[in-house]
Amino acid sequence: MGSRKSAGIRTIDVARRAGYSVQQVRNLERDGVLPPAGRTDAGYRIYDETHLRSALAYRALADGTGPIEAKEIMRAAQAHRTSDLLALLDAAHARLHTERRELALAERAASAISEEPIDDVRPSDAMSIAELATALGVRPSTLRHWDAEGLVVPRRDSPRDPRRYLPGDVRDARIVHQLRMAGYRIAPLQALLPQLRRVERWDEVSATLAARGASIDARSRALLEGAAALSTLISPTVAPAPGVRTPALD
Repeated sequence: MGSRKSAGIRTIDVARRAGYSVQQVRNLERDGVLPPAGRTDAGYRIYDETHLRSALAYRALADGTGPIEAKEIMRAAQAHRTSDLLALLDAAHARLHTERRELALAERAASAISEEPIDDVRPSDAMSIAELATALGVRPSTLRHWDAEGLVVPRRDSPRDPRRYLPGDVRDARIVHQLRMAGYRIAPLQALLPQLRRVERWDEVSATLAARGASIDARSRALLEGAAALSTLISPTVAPAPGVRTPALD
């Protein structure tokens, strides 16, 4: 077998191929994302293909799940805790699947309420809780629940004052009502409604949902690439990472 020095990869080479700085590579080794590096007689770090594959896998996983969870996945891989590794990947895929389902529901709901005049509210649209409940065909208790959940919060100087829904509140209530009728749950509504408040036209809502879909696709693709890179670490028969030459055995 070739000498340790000739078969190794320098820190700078790992950094360049993986798209990191030298210090970042050292930090990844410190954090357990990369296995411990060997050392030359002079004390310099010496890496190999396993380190480069680990850096590439982490980079993709971080794009798919975020750096904290990606580090946890990589530590499981380096420790050969295969069941933990697979469970973490399953959980990441499950979250993306949930996001996709909620996005599909949001798109259907947006289509269902696309005729709501969110950019055409008038001062006369202000209502009491009884008036708004009647206009929407819901109970006042429903509006109180939306208030408690932070979905439609009327302005009051004190808790004893009667609720008074200003034009913007009425618009929010109409939107929430339609989304609830379309099957949207409270938690996703809490995340979506602030985005709806910032837009003035429904084409902006469509653009927001499209951007959300693109983000899910990008993270899903990154997770797939990360999992593929991980397979080269846990399966000795898988081909080396792209652009990496495996040292020949003597």
